[in-house]
Amino acid sequence: MTVVHVVLPGDIDDPATPSGGNAYDRRVCQGLAALGWTVREHPVPGGWPRPEAAERAALAGLLAALPDAALVLLDGLVASVVPEALAPHARRLRLVVLVHLPLEDDVEARALAAAAGVLTTSEWTRRRLLDRYPLRADRVRVATPGVDLAPAASGSPAGTRLLCVAAVTPLKGHDVLADALATLADLPWTCDCVGALTRDPAFVDRLRRQLAAAGLTDRVRLPGPRAAATLGAAYAAADLLVLPSRRETYGMVVTEALARGVPVLGSETGGLPEALGHAPDGSRPGLLVPSDDPGALAGALRSWLTRPDLRDRLRRAARQRRETLTGWTVTATQVAAALKEATAA
Repeated sequence: MTVVHVVLPGDIDDPATPSGGNAYDRRVCQGLAALGWTVREHPVPGGWPRPEAAERAALAGLLAALPDAALVLLDGLVASVVPEALAPHARRLRLVVLVHLPLEDDVEARALAAAAGVLTTSEWTRRRLLDRYPLRADRVRVATPGVDLAPAASGSPAGTRLLCVAAVTPLKGHDVLADALATLADLPWTCDCVGALTRDPAFVDRLRRQLAAAGLTDRVRLPGPRAAATLGAAYAAADLLVLPSRRETYGMVVTEALARGVPVLGSETGGLPEALGHAPDGSRPGLLVPSDDPGALAGALRSWLTRPDLRDRLRRAARQRRETLTGWTVTATQVAAALKEATAA
């Protein structure tokens, strides 16, 4: 039986700080176990990707204690900032780094150079790493996130129920969304922004003041993170997922919406267009706008809210795209193949 040691952020299962990266890691561990692997998890506490010296030392001690030739899969949130912990074991261990969000700096370059293999969650991220670092192309593999299909959402006739699922941080562009929605006060709509409120409290405070100044506090709700069942109900009730990220390496919430036939309005950035994909007939199951552009986002939202023909077309494409999505077994199989390659290298 193949054994893999998986080094994970310490908050992987913390319901107060959900993230796509944590969800991906958890499903991959479960998927590898279902494929017959022995998965030994090593959550490492700390403020990753900005660990204290003691946390760095603890990770170094963890790696030093692993047996020779052990296969180790490390979440990039941890591994990409500690090349000094990885380098001494580059020959002794088979290190594979899973990169969710590239840091694109010299520290990450040295960390990835110590790895026998690199995994990314999108083709966009793979291309980005190969463009940025002198990595061998055959060492960098992709394992895109899976998704669980759910009953198709019915949608409301007017399409007024907007949903944003993301931690409330500058990276996710909630301030851009607030600026866009402020110009649409003449139209009926509500928007639930579901996601952690603790990652950047100062930004959350600014966002609340921004919404209050625009008179949107009754229409834009910030309920915080939601458990899986409650979040599923939010998707089922939504008409349109809005993801105004300034940067996105994939966007698992995109496929989670599409798994219910809910169209997506997102930023044309990073791997988000890849996640959105196309229906079998080539149509997009949503709309893409430039990132950090409130005017473009507002224009797309106004079109959605005022054009029944557009809503019908995007909903039809989303339902068709839903049938092309792959599950987490495919993801786990891709990860397993990459791990086997690293072992043989």
